[in-house]
Formats: sequence, structure tokens, C-alpha cells
Amino acid sequence: MFVLANFISAAANILSILLTIYYWMILIRALISWVNPDPYNPLVQFLNGATEPVLEPIRRLIPAWKMGLDLSPLIAILLVMFLQKFLVATLLEISFKMR
Repeated sequence: MFVLANFISAAANILSILLTIYYWMILIRALISWVNPDPYNPLVQFLNGATEPVLEPIRRLIPAWKMGLDLSPLIAILLVMFLQKFLVATLLEISFKMR
């Protein structure tokens, strides 16, 4: 049973790292959007391609404010933080109880 517990613990740690990387990608994309980046820059294209699948559905649910303020990165960051605190912590707790 300890093998499964170790597997779940490792999966939780990898998920935590991936969520942290995604958090930074969303944050960097939001910061870059303030300076009107070159849309043909490979880094900008990568960040847009990697974060748009999460941000676009949020934009559909919560449209931009009248002044054009897009809150979708903030909501996506809160969602990532929730997943880190809830899902990763739950997986780690399950792995500890299995030992």
C-alpha cells in the first residue's frame, strides 16, 4: 500500500509544481498585456496559447467592465490557488493516511 501512497504523494507534488508554473504564466501574460507586446513574439504567442483555454471561458462568464478592465487573469489565478490549496492538499492527506 505504501507504493500507491508514494505515487499519490509524487503526483500531488508534480501537480503543485505545474499549478505554480501556470500561475506564473497567467501573471506574466497579464503584466505583458499592459505594454502592448508584439503579437509575433514567440514568448507572447506561447503565453497566449497556453493561458487562453482557461481565460476565454472565464471571459465569457464575466465580461469586461465598462472601462475595459479584464478580470479573467485574477479569477484564473484565484482558481489555481484554490486548486493548490484544496486538490494538492487533499492528495497529500490521502497519501499520508494510506501509509
